Amino acid sequence: MRGFRLVVHICLCMSVLMTGIPAIAKNAPAPPPVDPIKQERLHLYQRMEAVYGIPWTYLAAFDQYERAMKVGKKQEASAASRLTAIDIPADRWCGPLNPDQEDTNPVSIRFFGGMGVDGDGDGKAERTNDMDVLTAVVQHLAAYGFSREDWRIGLWMYYQRGRAVRTIDQFARIYDKYRHLNLEERRFPIPRNYSYSYRSTWGDARGWGGRRIHEGTDIFAGYGTPVLSTSYGMIEVIGWNRYGGWRIGIRDMSNVYHYYAHLSGFRKGLKVGDIVEPGQVIGYVGSSGYGKPGTSGKFPPHLHYGMYRETGDNDWAFDPYPYLLQWERRSRKR
Repeated sequence: MRGFRLVVHICLCMSVLMTGIPAIAKNAPAPPPVDPIKQERLHLYQRMEAVYGIPWTYLAAFDQYERAMKVGKKQEASAASRLTAIDIPADRWCGPLNPDQEDTNPVSIRFFGGMGVDGDGDGKAERTNDMDVLTAVVQHLAAYGFSREDWRIGLWMYYQRGRAVRTIDQFARIYDKYRHLNLEERRFPIPRNYSYSYRSTWGDARGWGGRRIHEGTDIFAGYGTPVLSTSYGMIEVIGWNRYGGWRIGIRDMSNVYHYYAHLSGFRKGLKVGDIVEPGQVIGYVGSSGYGKPGTSGKFPPHLHYGMYRETGDNDWAFDPYPYLLQWERRSRKR
């Protein structure tokens, strides 16, 4: 009997190994924490993909863009009970000529050319119902095809803004890579084992190139100190700027643009369109800028770090100093 149990135990161990459960590497990054709301949202996107064939990453990107654009804006009371943030305007949902801009009848909505549909089979097409809204979005996108380029055309027809199309496409590519929604992690931009100093410099006067205010925080460190990405995101610009010198611009999953300037150089191989992660080296501290390409040494070496949020037109800068303090504290705990 003991021999039989030993054989069974060995077989079970071999079965576990054959299932492909990965070994835990010593320095492997911890998996992202499970957020029940995000998991429920992900399952909703995946159900829509299974039924309609539109990749869930497209829907997640569409929804995330809408969520990011609502930051700081007054929200409807009904939005708190929803999983998604997509808010289709009433005239587009019901039809611009529909006399009832609160219409939930799918037949009359269709008659007036509205987007609204009954997605959950309850006989009503409601703008506050996640299934109805996602079904309407899927049907709009599917009308133009199922390839990425078709999807971009559908987005253009919905937003009529090239910037919205570009940002949502970037979000979808990042979701394609990571296959989950937990992409809010942040890191301090200088590694812990390097010396640095910083204080709040937001709004300080700057004179080179004309009178202007300082839109960021200066983090002073030695030449060649690694600069880390503070977030998940995609590189939108990389190269020379006469104010910022060698600089990198990265847009994160909250539609915030992160600006790293006065670098001495970039991590080899980085280019526009690359996806980066929190803590990844993207460049090195320097003193470049305030002149033609290659100008350096007009001020002490430091990283100029700025944050900008899209408002629908231009990006507006906001003070990164409080965020840097938070990320620094978390890095020390980590």
